[in-house]
Amino acid sequence: MTTPPRTLLVMDPATFALQFSPSERARLASVADLIATEASADFDVAQLAEAEVLITSWGCPPITDTVLDAAPRLRAIIHAAGSVRSLVPPDIAERGIAVTSAADLNAVPVAEFTLAAIIFAGKRALPLAQASRPQPSSWEESFATGSLSNLGRTVSLVGFSRIGRRVLRLLPVLETGPVLVSDPFADGDEVRQAGASPVSLTEALSRAEILSLHAPLLPSTQLMLGAEELALLPDGATVINTARGGLVDHEALLRECASGRIDAILDVTDPEPLPRDHPLLSLPNVTITPHIAGSLGNETHRLARFAIDALAAHAAGQELPGMLSLDASQVSA
Repeated sequence: MTTPPRTLLVMDPATFALQFSPSERARLASVADLIATEASADFDVAQLAEAEVLITSWGCPPITDTVLDAAPRLRAIIHAAGSVRSLVPPDIAERGIAVTSAADLNAVPVAEFTLAAIIFAGKRALPLAQASRPQPSSWEESFATGSLSNLGRTVSLVGFSRIGRRVLRLLPVLETGPVLVSDPFADGDEVRQAGASPVSLTEALSRAEILSLHAPLLPSTQLMLGAEELALLPDGATVINTARGGLVDHEALLRECASGRIDAILDVTDPEPLPRDHPLLSLPNVTITPHIAGSLGNETHRLARFAIDALAAHAAGQELPGMLSLDASQVSA
């Protein structure tokens, strides 16, 4: 019989309460020898000394070399959330510690949210709803505003990440036009096999009727969309950002949106949240949601189930499902 691994839960206790329902907790207890039955947001040196597996999630502090030095028995880190880029050191594999993440499952609601944003963008539903508040408008007035359709639209995705790929798989329900992908790390043949065309960022911007961002925030992508880049967008385009606020120069975006030339749907901003008096918040053609695209509510149970499945696989001597290459995780979103 397989001996359950000594397992330590490190995350915000509120996150643990949200993600791990009673049924998930019962299953977790059946496959783990829990060092503590509740999660902690801090590392305890005595507990680390016993830990063979860490199950982490939102609210876990960075797992530094000091933390790892205190955990000589540690063999796996299972992250029941998204990216591990800021969680573990890049050289962790050299310690013989496997790392996996539920990022693929966290991508599901983000892709769904993005698809909804694309649908609304094609119809200009959100700006028209804002305009109708002081004075309700008729169908005839909306008809006169021009093309309000998703059929044949050119959609550009910046980032062939796990979320970008999921969005690409969802898009055929809309019968859009060409789908363009800009990602310097993507394999062009893989992009084409997925049904899109690999292009430069300049071409992606200049042809985009709807631009959706799915790139990681790296030094090379910080403010990747500034005044010069946003100026390339066609009149009437919509910028959708469910990735990271720091990808976009908000002052440049403000100028473009305030002119009425383009629209924006932002689930992330920089800073986050924006100051209450930030002028982007008052523009009728800019919709800002409070970072809700990712897993929330019972969507987070998917992530908990992933973590338990991964722990069971580890206990059985199997490779962790979705085990990460740390090199790849440093440039993925």
